[in-house]
Amino acid sequence: MASLPTGIRLITSFTRDQWYRAFIFILTFLLYASFHLSRKPISIVKGELHKQCASHDKVKLNILNENAFHDPAGKISDNETHCGWAPFDKKNYQQLLGALDYSFLCAYAIGMYLSGIIGERLPIRYYLTFGMFASGAFTTLFGLGYFYNIHNFGFYVITQIANGLVQTTGWPSVVTCIGNWFGKGRRGLIMGIWNSHTSVGNILGSLIAGYWVSTCWGLSFVVPGIIIASMGTVCFLFLIEHPKDIKCSSTPLIISKQDPEIQSLLSDGENGTIPPKFVTVLHGDGGNGMAAISFVGALRIPGVIEFSLCLLFAKLVSYTFLFWLPLYITNVDHFDAKKAGDLSTLFDVGGIIGGILAGVVSDRLGKRASTCGLMLLLAAPTLYMFSMVSKMGLEATIVMLLISGALVNGPYALITTAVSADLGTHKSLKGNSKALSTVTAIIDGTGSVGAALGPLLAGLISPFGWNNVFYMLMVADATALLFLLRLIQKELCCTRSMPGEQLQFKEH
Repeated sequence: MASLPTGIRLITSFTRDQWYRAFIFILTFLLYASFHLSRKPISIVKGELHKQCASHDKVKLNILNENAFHDPAGKISDNETHCGWAPFDKKNYQQLLGALDYSFLCAYAIGMYLSGIIGERLPIRYYLTFGMFASGAFTTLFGLGYFYNIHNFGFYVITQIANGLVQTTGWPSVVTCIGNWFGKGRRGLIMGIWNSHTSVGNILGSLIAGYWVSTCWGLSFVVPGIIIASMGTVCFLFLIEHPKDIKCSSTPLIISKQDPEIQSLLSDGENGTIPPKFVTVLHGDGGNGMAAISFVGALRIPGVIEFSLCLLFAKLVSYTFLFWLPLYITNVDHFDAKKAGDLSTLFDVGGIIGGILAGVVSDRLGKRASTCGLMLLLAAPTLYMFSMVSKMGLEATIVMLLISGALVNGPYALITTAVSADLGTHKSLKGNSKALSTVTAIIDGTGSVGAALGPLLAGLISPFGWNNVFYMLMVADATALLFLLRLIQKELCCTRSMPGEQLQFKEH
């Protein structure tokens, strides 16, 4: 009998369950990467919406020369200017661009609290598909403003608000799905790799938007809009919410009452359980009771409030870079919008490294809060160095972008993945996966408040100097660290009292 080909032996070496688990891992990775891909264009296009003008007389002469071919009278349109795209061509452009960011992120923060509660009561596949179609529509609508020559600021604000609301369907859905398929073993590593979808989406969004930004910036939005809508179709056709839906075995979740994680970080009161009054029983198919935790009940899970507030300030820093880094590079290094967008992707490359590193270290040490705290401690002085070194040339900027990306996005990635997933599977929930969506929404929703404030503050502060923006970011990182001090102290105290045991506290 002939031996099996190497490829076939490789395929048959994995079980059916392992193949399905790998498929869901890759699928949810691509689905959420498309969300970030569609958010990135606004930061790339900022440099095109407002350009640095030459002298008034020179600008006027250039405009007249160009219009001479199209308008014999040589009249200048009210909206036609070499300073950018009206109304962003005025001196207050930074405030207007900051308002666009704030509109999206404020709507995202508010919607996130509702999204988790709604999402755990609806089929994830339908809910996520709707959100991706709607996100694609509103992202495309923003780009159509270019083709239809729309210069009404309200149009762009309303589009951003609507897009922010529908994009909240993404995160609770994919985290709940991935939490259903993967248990707690090596969750930091698995989630660290999986969470790189954020940076991958940002990188792809930057490259796609940057390709058209200088020639036809409307396509910088239309193409990502089409991509996320197309991924919505893939979601509808292929997403499997839970292993039991196809009779696969889920990874076992074993939580011992003597688990050091419970004894240290997740112990609260005498038994650390959530009172029954905070749990609502939903009856699903076949009359089986499925407990859906309430908003207040989720807040009572030890660690949720601390990590939520920490994420608020950590995400403030991360999203300020997400929305303002290309414009900062344009102003400081004097690159055009495309080159600035391409260079800014290095921050996300560093973010991939930082997210995986944070997961590996926290898995090895069993100290999630301490891992986040160390990276936040190092991030503050690194941001100061970045503000100084980035003015010294391209090579120094590249190095600092990678280091800053790793330290800024490491804690953010760890909290929004492994930490949230673990808190959403707290022992008092008795294995109810539906609670994971609410816990995830609370943590990421609180973080999104910071995500809304960061770009807004950057828009208000940057006219007084970019150094002031970096001071604001350093204060935010220090504040994030303060909210983790109690949890860090418990981890260290538990280690001293039980030297032979390892903490296994996992966060989203």
